[in-house]
Amino acid sequence: MSANQSPVGMQPTATYDSAFLKACRREPVPHTPVWFMRQAGRSLPEYLKVREGIPMLESCMRPELVAEITLQPVRRHRVDAAIYFSDIVVPLKAIGIDLDIKPGVGPVVAEPIRTRADLARLRDLTPEDVTYVTEAFGLLTRELGATPLIGFAGAPFTLASYLVEGGPSRNHEHTKALMYGDPQLWADLLDRLAGITAAFLKVQIEAGASAVQLFDSWVGALSPANYRRSVLPASRKVFEAVSGYGVPRIHFGVGTGELLGLLGEAGADVVGVDWRVPLDEAARRVGPGKALQGNLDPAVLFAGREAVETKTREILDAAADLEGHVFNLGHGVLPTTDPDALTRLVEYVHTRTAR
Repeated sequence: MSANQSPVGMQPTATYDSAFLKACRREPVPHTPVWFMRQAGRSLPEYLKVREGIPMLESCMRPELVAEITLQPVRRHRVDAAIYFSDIVVPLKAIGIDLDIKPGVGPVVAEPIRTRADLARLRDLTPEDVTYVTEAFGLLTRELGATPLIGFAGAPFTLASYLVEGGPSRNHEHTKALMYGDPQLWADLLDRLAGITAAFLKVQIEAGASAVQLFDSWVGALSPANYRRSVLPASRKVFEAVSGYGVPRIHFGVGTGELLGLLGEAGADVVGVDWRVPLDEAARRVGPGKALQGNLDPAVLFAGREAVETKTREILDAAADLEGHVFNLGHGVLPTTDPDALTRLVEYVHTRTAR
């Protein structure tokens, strides 16, 4: 272990005693830590200014721009952690998949993957494919100091849904047809994506990530039985691949109230909860030994200060007996959110929970 590593391995010593990492480890905290999914992005005027005229995927590959965007919400909101600015399809682009992020649409894949022959297009990801990630993390960890930096990746199911559908989908009919109709091809596809995802997270951890979050944005479309049989093995493979680094592993999906226990079972140290399930009920579903993250409805931020504080108190009360709690929204910051509402929310949680 080098001098700049914590007792758990790769974790930078400067961040080890931060409120965020203490909460992830289910240790006593000076206050409930706060960060927001999509905190670096469209809700900030400074983000819109620096991104003007630059396509999304290109912006993810410019280290200095990535560092600036990642730092913006830390400066403005005083959140307890930064999250690396990127997109879940970046590793797919890095290995040569022909895709683009269309404004107002999302990721669009030129040639969907639906046959066994298509699997050959999913080669292994190497650190050399994403040198811009390593460079950006270096810039960020020097600037952030004791503020933790969260790395992230898309989970195998969600990546598969984009690849199979060819873009965003409401019903995931092609994805489910493959899962039901050719379970062996489906398993091989998710296993291949698990390897790519794990490699992408390893690059981030080795470059200085203090924690990592696996986003399974669309997995709420599945039943618990289908998740256990057709998705859990691949997600578990990702978490096991990075377990030796000693950094907290967070798992989050949307509409996953029925899957919360399984998300923890996949290997997460922290289970993210969307706004549909109260945190005390989520704790019952997840079981002991896990911290929880969440879970204010992002739309509440449009309701005015009094409503925000009322709903926030309800969440903090529901979290009072949790083993560990990281305050977050139940999904990402909405694009037209007033940035000042986020700043006030951080201050309110910190003040309300100060110990």
